[in-house]
Amino acid sequence: MKIFIDTANIDKIKEIHSWGILDGVTTNPSLIAKEGKDLKTVVAEIAEIVDGPISAEVISLDAEGMFNEGMELSEIHRNINIKLPMCIEGLKATKALYNEGIDVNMTLIFSAQQALLAAKAGARYISPFIGRLDDIGHVGMDVVAEIMDILDNYDFDTEVIAASIRHPLHVSQAATIGVHIATIPYDILKKMAAHPKTDEGIEAFLADWEKTKNL
Repeated sequence: MKIFIDTANIDKIKEIHSWGILDGVTTNPSLIAKEGKDLKTVVAEIAEIVDGPISAEVISLDAEGMFNEGMELSEIHRNINIKLPMCIEGLKATKALYNEGIDVNMTLIFSAQQALLAAKAGARYISPFIGRLDDIGHVGMDVVAEIMDILDNYDFDTEVIAASIRHPLHVSQAATIGVHIATIPYDILKKMAAHPKTDEGIEAFLADWEKTKNL
């Protein structure tokens, strides 16, 4: 499974990239706003660090505006894909960008039906929001599993990005059902690398090593 980080913070991206496990980055307007920089500047900085897909989201809500923004953003770097919201205007813009050879990440997916339409329109990536589905009493991972089953039935050139990851268990569940990508917040990536038994073992090894110095 490919691992993306869901942030626009350059320091956090650099740190996770240094681990040797990072395949891409997803951003959104809220994440960009936290950094106090404009979208193009942040995306260009990310592209200098990560040689993989980078999602940059448009602001427009009409198909023409989405398309124009998407074309402009795609010129920043070859790895940029355009993040569009799941809606009728978004589907129209996805098809138009697809026809121009521009990859689209269709976001805010909450049902298998939405995912099917996004794939039909030519989305390169679709992002179902697991945590937000859990928040309203649905089992988000069940929706993702249904989406994976549908895509497996057909010859779509579309990858599923498990998004709205709330805890490490979401990641392992996504990997178990074969989700192509998980986009994971920085804090959860840190939790995935840690385990109290690992810390306990390292402490025991170091303590035993100290004992050998007196032999």
